[in-house]
Amino acid sequence: MKRLLSTNYKDWGFNIALFVLRISAALMILPHGYDKLIHFTDKKHTFMNFMGLGSTLSLSLITFAEFFCAIFVIIGLFTRFTVLPLVIAMGVALFKAHEGAIFGGGEKAALYFAMFFCILLVGPGKASVDGIMGK
Repeated sequence: MKRLLSTNYKDWGFNIALFVLRISAALMILPHGYDKLIHFTDKKHTFMNFMGLGSTLSLSLITFAEFFCAIFVIIGLFTRFTVLPLVIAMGVALFKAHEGAIFGGGEKAALYFAMFFCILLVGPGKASVDGIMGK
């Protein structure tokens, strides 16, 4: 019981927790990124036009973030660099598309935003390509 309430942690536990966080956060690739990639032509005219970029370019950027950057986060390669587009994308999804409704329609975006922001702050851990390369 004493160990359960302790704030101490082991390095292996911390790295496993980061691995689980990284994999579970990047699993957005399946329902979101892959769907946008496959149905790109169907969605390009109806997607949100962010900052006047046009709906096609906005969809291209979000597809790049949710599919390709998520792949890099899963394997842990250039993690802090590739998680930045995901943090920005989830921030835009939460505050622009869902109008900051953390407990409403923007709940998933808020969860993904928090997870990717934690990965940005802490890094990928040693159970990643970055960790193996010693970055």
